Amino acid sequence: MKYKVTHTTKYAYSEAVPVCHNLLHLAPRVLAYQHCDDYRLIVHPQPAELDHREDSFGNHVSYFSIDQAHLRLTVTSSSLVNVSPRPEPNTALTPGWEEVATSLNRARSEATLSAYPFVLDSPRIIPFAGLSEYAIESFPAKRPILESAVDLTRRIHEDFKYAPRKTTVDTSIEEVFEKRHGVCQDFAHFQIGCLRSIGLAARYVSGYLRTEPPKGETRLVGADASHAWISIYCGSSGWIDLDPTNNVLVSTNHITLAWGRDYNDVCPIKGVIIGGGNHQMHVSVDVAPAK
Repeated sequence: MKYKVTHTTKYAYSEAVPVCHNLLHLAPRVLAYQHCDDYRLIVHPQPAELDHREDSFGNHVSYFSIDQAHLRLTVTSSSLVNVSPRPEPNTALTPGWEEVATSLNRARSEATLSAYPFVLDSPRIIPFAGLSEYAIESFPAKRPILESAVDLTRRIHEDFKYAPRKTTVDTSIEEVFEKRHGVCQDFAHFQIGCLRSIGLAARYVSGYLRTEPPKGETRLVGADASHAWISIYCGSSGWIDLDPTNNVLVSTNHITLAWGRDYNDVCPIKGVIIGGGNHQMHVSVDVAPAK
C-alpha cells in the first residue's frame, strides 16, 4: 500500500517569539515492511538552522532553530510511504512468556540486550499497585507470549472507553486505569506498563492510521490524526506490534514514524521558546492512498 502523508502543525502566539528551538519526529522509519520514497520538511518562518540526525532508537530526528521574531510558526512534513503486509504470526507458536521474561534478565545476546531497556520504567510509564494483577490475567503459566499479549490487547479494548479530550499528555497510567477511559496514547502507555510489570519488554510506537469514512460519506482531508500503539518483544519471534485502541495486530493501515520508551521519546514536535505569551496550536494530518 502506498500513502501520501501530510502533517501540518500551526502555532499562533499572542506576543512575538524572538527565539525557538525544536526537535521533530515526523519522518517515517525505514523498515523491512516499510519504505519512505520521499520526505520533505517545510518550516515557516525560515529557520536559521535545520539539521537531521538519528537518535539512540534509530529514529530520524530533525532539529531547527529560528532567531527572528515571529507571531506564527508552521511546520509541514510530507511523505510518500510504501507499506507491505507483515507476516501473520501464529500466536500459539510463540515462546512461553516466562521463557522470554527470563531470557531478558539472564541472556546476553544482542537481541535481549537491545530489548532490555524497554523492560525498565520510563518517565510516563510508572508502575502502581494493581497493574501486574490486571496484566497477569492474560498471562497464565506457560501460555505463548503473543497469545497472552493479544488477549491483553482485547481486554484493554473492551474495558476502556475511547474518550477524546478526557485526558492530556500528562495523564498517568494509574488515572487511566482508575477512570477506564482515554485515547490511543493512554492505551499504549497502559498496555506497556502491564507488560513491563511482569518483566516483559514493550516499546511505544508513534505513527499514523489510515481511516475510512462511513459508507456514503466523503473522506475529509486533514481529518486523520497521529496514532500510537505498542510493540512487544517475543523472544525468537522478534518484535510484534499490537494496537490496543482498535484491538488488532498492526497491518498495512499503520504507518510507523518512531519508537521509544514512551511518548516523551517520540513526541512529533517539542521544543523551547522565549516569550510568546499565550499560544494556540492546530494540528492537521492527512493520510491518503497514493498512486
